[in-house]
Amino acid sequence: MSTDCRRRDNAPVFTVTLKNSGRQFPVAPGETVLEAAQRAGIALPYSCRAGVCGSCRAVLVSGQVDYPRNPPQALSGENRANQAILLCQAAPLSDLSIEAREVTSVKDVAKRQLDVVVTEKRQLASDVVGLHLQPAPGETALNWLPGQYLDIVLPDGKHRPFSIAGNPRADGTIELHVRHVAGGGFTSWVADGLKVGDVLRIEGPLGTFVPREDSERPIIFMAGGTGFAPVKAVVEHFIELGSRRSIDVYWGARSAADLYQCELAKSWEAQAADLRFHAVVSDPERAHGLREGLVHEAVLEDHPDLAGFDVYMGGPPAMIDAGRKLFADAGLPASRLYFDSFEYAPDILAQILGGRAGIADD
Repeated sequence: MSTDCRRRDNAPVFTVTLKNSGRQFPVAPGETVLEAAQRAGIALPYSCRAGVCGSCRAVLVSGQVDYPRNPPQALSGENRANQAILLCQAAPLSDLSIEAREVTSVKDVAKRQLDVVVTEKRQLASDVVGLHLQPAPGETALNWLPGQYLDIVLPDGKHRPFSIAGNPRADGTIELHVRHVAGGGFTSWVADGLKVGDVLRIEGPLGTFVPREDSERPIIFMAGGTGFAPVKAVVEHFIELGSRRSIDVYWGARSAADLYQCELAKSWEAQAADLRFHAVVSDPERAHGLREGLVHEAVLEDHPDLAGFDVYMGGPPAMIDAGRKLFADAGLPASRLYFDSFEYAPDILAQILGGRAGIADD
């Protein structure tokens, strides 16, 4: 399709070509490359959808893009020099050719909205609430892949993303770990106002942080805070699969009390012969005998050469950024690093980046 192809409103429609597969899809005015790919049923990697985490990074082979929504915070000067773009924010200014990984396991899992009922609510940590959700009467269960996330759709149409902390179950139960953000309206309501029996609207599944089963390499999982939720889902998938791959799971937090399902994680060692769990606490005064330090430093202390590993990371952007750089320096190819990173909803991240609001979630 040439760049003079236009819609009836005279706005140009551009075509994106995936260099590796040759697949093509159109991008309508106002769409990002990622949105257009999803509309075309093509699954490309992504997580936060706000230009911060960098999981949707691709290489621009030809063409031009702009970033009309959010600045591409996850692109360094070196990334730009190497023609990297962020698919979740990039809007074409011409036809494009890009190099991007397709996630074939995700493409056949349809995204949809449904109502769910809160069937369980419990305090996992001082600032983390665990929720169990089940399809409301008349709704069919959500289908998802381990490691994916969903959006809770608020009455005003805004979305709040939460990782699903488990694999699909026969009764349709969905488990979420919701961290209370100080001053945040929605998470404050979850902590103090949400009750068993309440109905929520959700949309999913979303994300491409899913198990890659086409490898026999040893795996390292690294989680920070409630980034444990998607890591838990993927680890449990490999355990249920009966995988014989060597697995190391690292979970870092500020205090021992913040490792809210530490005993569960320890129990994995009895379920998989070659799995080891490592708890890491950054505040030495609250470590209570656990390993002290930053979680990514613990990974590198144990595995200074990562060239032969697959690595999955889930957690806050600062941890993800540190891991991406340092793990690459330790020999890990970018194609074998999978991560899930978002602390705030995309609209709130946009406000923060635009300097229009403080850190909140409403």
